[in-house]
Amino acid sequence: MTQLEAARKGLITAEMRRVAQRECVAPELVRDEVARGRLVIPANKRHLAGSGGAAPANGHDQTYPDAAVGHPGAAADASLWVNQTVAQRWAVVRDPSVLRGERAPRRLDPTGIGRMITTKINANIGASPVTSGTAEEVEKLEWAQKYGADTLMDLSTGGDLAACRQAIIDHATIPIGTVPIYSMIIGRAIEDLSYDVILKEIERQAEQGVDYFTIHAGVLREHLPLVGPRVTGIVSRGGSLLAKWMIQHGRQNPMYELFDEISAIMREYDVTYSLGDGLRPGCLADASDAAQLAELRTLGELVQRARAAGVQAMVEGPGHVPLDQIAWNMRLEQEVCDDAPFYVLGPLVTDAFPGYDHITSAIGATEAARAGAAMLCYVTPKEHVGLPKAEDVRAGCIAYKIAAHAGDVARGIAGARAWDDDLSRARAALNWPRQFELAFDGETARALHDEDLEVDTDFCAMCGHDWCSMRISKEIQAFASGKDAGFQPERRAQRSPGVGEEGRELLRQRGAALPVVDGKHACHSDHVPDAERARAVQAALAKP
Repeated sequence: MTQLEAARKGLITAEMRRVAQRECVAPELVRDEVARGRLVIPANKRHLAGSGGAAPANGHDQTYPDAAVGHPGAAADASLWVNQTVAQRWAVVRDPSVLRGERAPRRLDPTGIGRMITTKINANIGASPVTSGTAEEVEKLEWAQKYGADTLMDLSTGGDLAACRQAIIDHATIPIGTVPIYSMIIGRAIEDLSYDVILKEIERQAEQGVDYFTIHAGVLREHLPLVGPRVTGIVSRGGSLLAKWMIQHGRQNPMYELFDEISAIMREYDVTYSLGDGLRPGCLADASDAAQLAELRTLGELVQRARAAGVQAMVEGPGHVPLDQIAWNMRLEQEVCDDAPFYVLGPLVTDAFPGYDHITSAIGATEAARAGAAMLCYVTPKEHVGLPKAEDVRAGCIAYKIAAHAGDVARGIAGARAWDDDLSRARAALNWPRQFELAFDGETARALHDEDLEVDTDFCAMCGHDWCSMRISKEIQAFASGKDAGFQPERRAQRSPGVGEEGRELLRQRGAALPVVDGKHACHSDHVPDAERARAVQAALAKP
């Protein structure tokens, strides 16, 4: 029985209870949203057991952590799983005893995806024929989990795909998705793809424990003439491969024709559909065009067919969309696809900034989250130019954590803004240790602070003592700024505890890029005309 079938019977599964705990909502809400199709829980039975690609043992462990965890010091009603800091996540990633599997190092911790709960982010990784391998991809998985990814897709197209995929699943506590057609054409031309190969590969990956599949079943033969006027044509790898197959054979999309057979396999393992947007726009000029919208209508039909088969379904969305069209796209998907969770790539709001597309897309992702997208697929700085390295995975995850959280705050998700408010109280109190404890990436924040001033004073290096508005506000009795007793620092000034290995590496990189005078950056307060007075203030405040 799948999560969808259980929900329709009025049952609350262990996975629904875990999702409810992570989201600070009632289990009944999760059950009802799953039954309605507005929320999915991608959770392959084999990944739930950590069975290493084998059949789970009878009565496999279905227990999960018994406490809700949010940002440090979060109140019970604001303990949202997505609001954890990098330090909190890294402690879990490095703990080998957490969520151990039957045969694998880890097993799945269920995640819910739907617009009635917090916005999720996905990270894409994968080896290519040009670079990377299994060890590097497992490292990228760990970085993605550390920096906030809620799900991860293995998009490998090179090397031993099956072994790489299994290693990723076996080390992941987050849902893993794939695009099965990539493996189907290894060692064969797309023209030679057969129905038998399609079904065998889908079953093979379901047996390994993949939690959701991107299936490009919505690209129909009759849609292909609509691509002609486009600037960038078909930018989806899966969409372009299937278009070539249809043209070569003069037949309908095999994924569409085999949809019921594929659904039967997915139901057996409780794999979730991520209905792929093979005709998504690849540039602003192609956004919201006839090809994109024709495919969307077919995806709406497939959502209903998947649900009828007892299989959960979400829908993938466009990649390049002008900012003013994003909210309209979100509303249209909800209408056409009967509120199936929308999983969008970006969208990128400009095409002119390659190398910075984690930023251009995060702007669009924020608007998409505000307007109702359920999950945001990250874009890294390497988008359009190369295969992401571990550092690019980090940059993409952070950009999208910002977008998702900003969307949750804007949508009024209960408890989401409590994280911001707690950090603001620490900032108003000029409690630097508490600020860095609460910050999503406190190690980086601490390193940037200590680069200029290694003493936690009641001012920062940007303003100095006399110009610090936060310090002045604390002295104005008419205002409450900085008065919250629970956020006061232990001492007015104390030496910084220093930074870790990542912080030292960041400072080394910045030190190589910025001019240094007498061992400190040229912008340091020691180098202003009144240097003696600046040093005197810092020395005085540094004393116990």
